[in-house]
Amino acid sequence: MAFPDGTADFRSDTVTRPTQRMLEAMASAPVGDDVYHDDPTVNLLEEESAAVAGKEAAIFVPTGTMGNQLAIMLHTNPGEEILANEA
Repeated sequence: MAFPDGTADFRSDTVTRPTQRMLEAMASAPVGDDVYHDDPTVNLLEEESAAVAGKEAAIFVPTGTMGNQLAIMLHTNPGEEILANEA
């Protein structure tokens, strides 16, 4: 869904309606299975993210919650806990 001035509405995926151009871009986008590193778009995102961060590699995760879960799993052993203050 676009606003009257032509800008896109990205408040939430529940209110967003793709434009015809967006639908065409999605339909023609090269795709693959990112689990097997076959998705050229995800591969490029990870490569560019690593370059920006000055790191050897990067991994894309679809949500912040998943990123937090990965970070906790990397920094703890089974049975250990994380103590955090309420945000």
